[in-house]
Amino acid sequence: MELATDTHNGFAVTLRNLEKRFGDFVAVNRVNLDVRKGEIFGFLGPNGAGKSTTIRMLCGILEPTAGSGTVAGFDITRQAEEIKKHIGYMSQRFSLYEDLTVAENIDFYSGIYRIPAARKNARKEWVIEMAGLTEHRNSRTAILSGGWKQRLALGCAILHEPPIIFLDEPTSGVDPISRRNFWDLIYQLAGEGVTVFVTTHYMDEAEYCDRLGLIYRGELIALGTPGELKSRFMAEEVIEVLCDQPQEALEPIEQLAEVKHAALFGRGLHVVAERADDAIPAITARLKELNLPVNRIEQILPSLEDVFVSQIESHDRKEAPQREVAS
Repeated sequence: MELATDTHNGFAVTLRNLEKRFGDFVAVNRVNLDVRKGEIFGFLGPNGAGKSTTIRMLCGILEPTAGSGTVAGFDITRQAEEIKKHIGYMSQRFSLYEDLTVAENIDFYSGIYRIPAARKNARKEWVIEMAGLTEHRNSRTAILSGGWKQRLALGCAILHEPPIIFLDEPTSGVDPISRRNFWDLIYQLAGEGVTVFVTTHYMDEAEYCDRLGLIYRGELIALGTPGELKSRFMAEEVIEVLCDQPQEALEPIEQLAEVKHAALFGRGLHVVAERADDAIPAITARLKELNLPVNRIEQILPSLEDVFVSQIESHDRKEAPQREVAS
């Protein structure tokens, strides 16, 4: 069995100039990345950014157009079938069979993964207990709640105890409590040495990851821990404005010369400026002109959402002249 040397360097995933084109459309553009063993790595980006396409290449489902990479030490171009034996893959469209019971679904996937008979029953009981479905093992999957289906799908995806699992938008469409419980399971797996590669567009989920890659228009535009992204990739300063009518205040504040952009955030606004010391007096004066009472206005640490929006806008500003020349 041929293994890449990267497995000896502590990396579960390595990518070098990975690219995927569909005709003239570049879905993934020269991505470089190393993911350590046992790491929870998050791909954060809007829909259509290239997250799922990248994961499908890593799982051996799509062949790259250019570049190279390894997963679990196997080459993503030449050893796709070996990769599939050493990974778990789950997406929001993971196929549970609604007409089968919980136990029957697990039995089906045990056969797919060719789990030895001596190991099959123990793994089945592990999944049922992990998913909290002991009392529902003989229930039809169709009657389960979204959270239970989600945990069952995760269990079925990792029945064969893979060292790496890929989770593609796994919590879409489930309630916040189920999402939190699902992440407890991810932490448990990572604690046991499993590498978790997860895509998401939920900012609160991104905070749970050891490291994050921000992907936009197929490009990896920022990489680091959640803390590093907030401190290193946010050149501007962020101001929180809490006022009685934030919707009415949004456009007038954005028009100020001292403000780069503003967005609704909870019950207030997050305002991005080059210098908070210059922007705060200007914002205060504008709100006074509009007779909009201010409850609080102060500089704050940026959130991941602030960083993400800032990086996207910066990327678009750099790309705009090139697009104009191309057109």
